[in-house]
Amino acid sequence: MANCEATYLKLQNGSDIRGVALEGVEGEAVNLTPEIACNIAAAFVDFLAEKKGLSNEDIRVGIGHDSRLSAEDLKQGVINGITFRGSKAYDCELTSTPSMFMSTVLEGFEYEGAVMITASHLPFNRNGLKLFTREGGLESSDIKVVLAKAAVIAQEGHKIEAGAAKKADLVGAYSAHMQKIIKEEVHAEDYENPLKGLHIVVDASNGVGGYFPKVLEGLGASTEGSICLNPDGTFPNHVPNPENEKAMETVRKATLDAGADLGIIFDTDGDRAAVVFANGEEVNKNAIIALMAAILAEKYPNTTVVTDSVTSNYLTEFLEDKLQMKHHRFKRGYKNVINEAIRLNEEGEETHLAIETSGHGAVKENYFLDDGAYMSVKIICKLAKCRQEGKNIEDLIADLKKPAESVERRLKIQTEEFKEYGNKVLEDFRAFAEKEDKFHVVEKNYEGIRVDFNDEEVTGWMLIRMSLHDPIIPLNFEADEAGGTDIIMNRIRPFLAQYDKLSSL
Repeated sequence: MANCEATYLKLQNGSDIRGVALEGVEGEAVNLTPEIACNIAAAFVDFLAEKKGLSNEDIRVGIGHDSRLSAEDLKQGVINGITFRGSKAYDCELTSTPSMFMSTVLEGFEYEGAVMITASHLPFNRNGLKLFTREGGLESSDIKVVLAKAAVIAQEGHKIEAGAAKKADLVGAYSAHMQKIIKEEVHAEDYENPLKGLHIVVDASNGVGGYFPKVLEGLGASTEGSICLNPDGTFPNHVPNPENEKAMETVRKATLDAGADLGIIFDTDGDRAAVVFANGEEVNKNAIIALMAAILAEKYPNTTVVTDSVTSNYLTEFLEDKLQMKHHRFKRGYKNVINEAIRLNEEGEETHLAIETSGHGAVKENYFLDDGAYMSVKIICKLAKCRQEGKNIEDLIADLKKPAESVERRLKIQTEEFKEYGNKVLEDFRAFAEKEDKFHVVEKNYEGIRVDFNDEEVTGWMLIRMSLHDPIIPLNFEADEAGGTDIIMNRIRPFLAQYDKLSSL
């Protein structure tokens, strides 16, 4: 039993379940099969029944998936697990992660639980499960409980028959929901066509976002020149990641070639997004945070913005000096950022935006759901209103300064006891940095050690931290002048050279 439980628990990745679902990558054995997905789904039903005080027969669970090659087989496994427990399964087919959460609250759906089959931007052989209730995505502690229950079910060795699910048009309902938001927020003279005259290019990254152009076209926009709309789990055009340079260059070129007013790029499962302005300016990482904050500042002045730990000092300056907001720089991990925003609100600190440089953005008015489509809708609404007022949306972040250089390095920890080793490196680094005259340790800081530099050689900062789940120490560097990040790296190389279980910088 212990070995079985350990096998299931290894699939946990924070508040997600992720594993290898297909052969094809050397050294990566399949550990997420339809049978395992079946047991996890059955365990999820048991979890829901206990949490909600319902019988299994009263529980309805929606199932959706992205474009991954293993999706259909895993979906059947999930359906089998749900029906094995006597609950009703609803097949929402190809759809986005945020829409699967919305299936628990949208009128006409309101499922007790939802399962999204996705591994976001990871390679083609990976897949995973995200589990939702009406309260949001399950927390890490809940995922651990579900996986432990799944191990028990696996150990019992039931013969589970193939189950059936009822089809559900979630994409249609979710699209209508998005259109309603745009109509109400833009409130154009031509109410049914608030996007008339706008040209918006969509790059769906060969994931689930191919439905989005129809949302815009139904409101009068042109989406001519949109790319990568067909779902393809081999991701033939670019990595489905709004942080990726090639991905951003691809949507940038498509936007400029089409002469569009805006370009939008989604990740595989639609919970992340970035945009490109008509002039070709790429708006991702720090810039997408600044843009969302500037849009929300009008409705929620002086609110707090929670971000992950690797945001730029210039973003802080923009949020606090330009927008008169408060910047709360927290930890990496979209769930960490969202939960911190929820905690601040509960303590009386008004917080309306939780957003990572990865493109995960969640707004309080939208259930604090990280939803790339909703974030895009907010930007499109602002674009439409700027057009009505004869203004340019680009001006919203014109005062956001950019560093001359921004670099990330990831050092591998080459020992099984990587957490203890990595934490010792960080502890030693703090002591080292506090003794160095040119190192200014930043307080208050919630993850790793952040150091500012401001001397005759270099102005910038660095962050050293532990990866959330992997045997990695990421280091982030920014500098205001060319060559500045090399200067910072050279200052810490002698310190890092002491550790023989670390790969070199």
